[in-house]
Amino acid sequence: MLKKLATTTLLGGLLCCATAGPVLAEGFNFQKENLMIRLRAIDVMPDESSTLSIADRAKAGNQAVPELDFTYFWTDHWATELILATSEHHMSTRGGIDLGDVWILPPTLTAQYHFMPDQKFRPYLGAGLNYTFFYNEKAGTSIASIDYDNGLGYALQAGFDYGIDEHWAINFDVKKVWLNTDVTTTGPAVTGDVDLDPWIFGTGVSYRF
Repeated sequence: MLKKLATTTLLGGLLCCATAGPVLAEGFNFQKENLMIRLRAIDVMPDESSTLSIADRAKAGNQAVPELDFTYFWTDHWATELILATSEHHMSTRGGIDLGDVWILPPTLTAQYHFMPDQKFRPYLGAGLNYTFFYNEKAGTSIASIDYDNGLGYALQAGFDYGIDEHWAINFDVKKVWLNTDVTTTGPAVTGDVDLDPWIFGTGVSYRF
């Protein structure tokens, strides 16, 4: 069902882009009233699975961080959102190997459909892509070094804004993000394929110009 939802929303986003194509071809005319900025507090909860070269599985800790988002409405219903957040996670294995800490930066771009843009309660669905950067790796006490490969993934999104006045709204949002990385450690040498695939729950405020 998730794959069907992602396909439907992505196709809609492509249709939206196709509709906007002639406008863009004539030159993009930025309208500030079409721009929305959100600031959320999010809880990043990895739903990890892995295949390691040892008989063990990877484990990632949860993290709460701020998230900044920029949404541009191409029509009353269709919008694109750029999601920006970074979080630090403690990594280990189920068997107790301390893999240390790593920062994750997954810029995510989604195409969104907003169902009732003129109402106070404004639900939406979205789907898109992310490219995840792993940085500031710090090896744990059980290993000498660790390296994570960056990678491309997918994202699904659902949420709503509840209008307070003409500009401000309260927002609730949930995302499922697919993050995959190849991990290599030394001292001892371990390799593996790790899917972090976090659920991201957020709440905050929206401001539309």
